[in-house]
Amino acid sequence: MNDGGREVVLIPERRTIDVIPDDERHGQPRHQFTLWCGANMQITAIVDGALAVVFGADAVWAILGTLIGNLVGGVVMALHSAQGPRLGLPQMISSRAQFGVRGAVVPLVLVILMYLGFAATGTVLAGQAIGKLAGIDDPAVGIVVFGALTAVVAVVGYRLIHVVGRIATVVGIIGFTYLAVRLFTHYDVGAQLGGHGFEAATFLLAVSLGASWQLTYGPYVADYSRYLPRTTGARATFWCTFAGTVLGSQWSMTFGALVAACAGTAFTRDQVGFLGTLAGPAAMAVLIYLVIVVGKLTVNVLNAYGGFMSMLTTVTAFDRRTTISRPARILYILAFTTVSVLIALAASADFLNNFKNFVLVLLMVFTPWSTINLLDYYLISRERIDIPALYDPTARYGSWNLPALGCYALGVAAQIPFLAQQLYTGPITELLGGADISWIVGILVTAALYYPVARRTARPPAQMIYPGEVQVAI
Repeated sequence: MNDGGREVVLIPERRTIDVIPDDERHGQPRHQFTLWCGANMQITAIVDGALAVVFGADAVWAILGTLIGNLVGGVVMALHSAQGPRLGLPQMISSRAQFGVRGAVVPLVLVILMYLGFAATGTVLAGQAIGKLAGIDDPAVGIVVFGALTAVVAVVGYRLIHVVGRIATVVGIIGFTYLAVRLFTHYDVGAQLGGHGFEAATFLLAVSLGASWQLTYGPYVADYSRYLPRTTGARATFWCTFAGTVLGSQWSMTFGALVAACAGTAFTRDQVGFLGTLAGPAAMAVLIYLVIVVGKLTVNVLNAYGGFMSMLTTVTAFDRRTTISRPARILYILAFTTVSVLIALAASADFLNNFKNFVLVLLMVFTPWSTINLLDYYLISRERIDIPALYDPTARYGSWNLPALGCYALGVAAQIPFLAQQLYTGPITELLGGADISWIVGILVTAALYYPVARRTARPPAQMIYPGEVQVAI
């Protein structure tokens, strides 16, 4: 097996939150396309696209809404990815430059919860597919097996993750194209389009679902571009990531919206089972279940890999370590996957509704984080980071950056009156007829608060400082 001219060695990766040295850099920007396309060609993205239709949107407006959300969120997500080659760091380590070495733990805790939530919901669906493949009625067996597969790939690490992403891209394109053909030949799809008209609330829900899908990749997207050579152009990384994530997610969400419009409760009751039935003959159903498992494996590994590094970033904020041993790395991954499997085993039967609320809550807490990270990196620091100081709470970035944390908290709080959640609907949302624009408010308020504060308080270095280089006084 080959990756950018170098052999893929199937042994556990040794790098964690430390900087990737130049002599270990490898790969091409195009590998970001296949990774993110494959990560999005999967059943949870189909469910995400179906949600707007399930909650009342016409399929046409649901598709257009998710497209707008994917495009907007994809820009933000790909800007995070472009940081990887230059920094050579996991995404959340770079957050220490904005929030302080220990202050970054605040969004990190939320990031870990996000990874666990997505890993658990994905494990439920993949476990169902494995159960159908094996002819086992007990979903717990499939959930445990899928959790074990996730742990194995995450333990091997970066190189194998990219290989699985390439496989998922090819398998997903073939499998979902086949299912789309089956859908159009067995349902009158055209009759389901345009019948409900435009409703602002459900349209904005679709936009939010697409945007949240992309924005929640922000806290770990650079984890999978950090091995690219330092000379890799930011534009190439951006566009390959953007194209892969938008094409893969929109393909899946469009299919999901059409399936929900045509099949209704037949799909919402049993998403995995419906797709197997739609595939037709038993042999084709088996292949579709395999497509589901491969697609979910790709993104679930991203969650486990990013989850363990977020856990490690949290712990090392207090003990100043820059790396850990390979056995400790494996234990972190096993702990994360074990917890996600336990959550999956206890998952609620009300999957669709809980998932909708889950992704929208995540959008509320990650929009301010993403805004602060990107504003600081591109406009305040201008891509100049003192990397050694990211590991030392007594150095340039300090322990806690209270102004940045205050802007983050206010950015979250500003969204509350605009929320449209099952447990809470904000007063302004009610005036808007139920339309949820909280994430837009979060971006604008956070940017308006953070930018002038950072202009006065930030102390970026005169140039990028890598480990072993002499720091430049400013």
